Amino acid sequence: MLKNLVGTLVPLLAAVVALAFGATMLLALGASPVEGFSAMFDGAFGSGSRIAATAVKATPLILVGAGITIAFRANVINIGGESQIIAGALLSTVVALSFPDLPAILLVPAVLLAGMIGGGILGAIPGALKAYASVNEILSTIMLNLVMVQFMNYLLRGPLIDPYEMEAGTRIPQTQRLSDNAMLPNLIDGTRLHLGVPVAILAAVGAYLLLWRTPTGFRLRAVGHSADAARASGMNVKRNITLALALSGSLAGIAGAILVFGSEGQRMVTDGSAAGFTGSAGFNGIVAALFGGLHPLATVPSAMLFGALLTGATQLQRVLQVTLFLPPLGNGALPERALLIGGLCNRFDHRQCQLALAEIITDIFAGFRSITLIIQQIICDLERDTKRITIVIERLHLRVCRTRDHAAHLGCGRKQRRSFAAHDLQVDLFGGAQIGRRRHLQHLTFCNGG
Repeated sequence: MLKNLVGTLVPLLAAVVALAFGATMLLALGASPVEGFSAMFDGAFGSGSRIAATAVKATPLILVGAGITIAFRANVINIGGESQIIAGALLSTVVALSFPDLPAILLVPAVLLAGMIGGGILGAIPGALKAYASVNEILSTIMLNLVMVQFMNYLLRGPLIDPYEMEAGTRIPQTQRLSDNAMLPNLIDGTRLHLGVPVAILAAVGAYLLLWRTPTGFRLRAVGHSADAARASGMNVKRNITLALALSGSLAGIAGAILVFGSEGQRMVTDGSAAGFTGSAGFNGIVAALFGGLHPLATVPSAMLFGALLTGATQLQRVLQVTLFLPPLGNGALPERALLIGGLCNRFDHRQCQLALAEIITDIFAGFRSITLIIQQIICDLERDTKRITIVIERLHLRVCRTRDHAAHLGCGRKQRRSFAAHDLQVDLFGGAQIGRRRHLQHLTFCNGG
């Protein structure tokens, strides 16, 4: 009873903490928090088209989050959502380029299936390494993220690049416009709501049925609770660990296919980074899953909440004319980190809590480090300018003193010395490098009254 009450209240408390963080940031930027939150809500839910945009933004988070719940229930941690999204997108793009004339009724399922296979392969690799070679899955999935980014850049700048980009010499990393038959159909005219949204919801429902209504799900959860007990009862622990990460990756791969074929550009394009294509959905999906208590069905409203934060943050910046410049804290990410605390308290698993808390602490320190670097840069610029001004003043003062001393040595009077010093100062400011060569002549000229 107490655990259920805590699990209900803590997410609400986390939401309050998130609003407090957001309000603090807005106040620091000189903006009104009330106006900002109103703009954020309007940007996420202000009209039917905006609700559709929020749902589209939440779609990859639902898929990644549902996959994360499968992996975490088997007590394996999948941090490779980014690489699995990229793998699914690349394989589905290759299918669309290879069979552009297939009818839509065949090509759309084909690209989604290809995405699932691509992501599943990238999930099975760290799963097999974990099961059969005792390689930490966190390290292997993070490394695969880096590998797949470079592989994507190679393909989009080479074999898969748009031929027009090669002819024009611009070499933007993107494919040619993909077949219209592969595009996910819009469900409501005048909005961006496409077939990928119900596909993601059905995938979350499927993950729930798999985990709690099938023997395979029972084995996955048994391995997660106690691998030794599962092994003693005759379950193949290694195969189930590999399967858990493969299933998790397959859902992320579908998200990659939806990002390509649900896009308005109808092509795969990136800026050279993983986030340039995925929008960090591979990491935000983890947060959505944790906030949903690692339950596939609860991941759907959780992902919608984060989708609203992401879309609403754009409207907030547009209305208030402020820029949330901190990479880990801006654009809705700070509320995500605060809301993640609520997801932690729904699961009393020390390993998962440590991982997520480490993520929060890392992001917070990264944010403060960004602020510190900016402040340090400003201070350094001020100090540099102050030092330059001080050096100039000291040099001028020294030269004036030397001028007066030299004038006295040459027998100039007090009035002549003052005139000589003023002239020397003027020459020092505007004469530049010629001062040294002309100094002796100037001294003699002034002392002689010239």
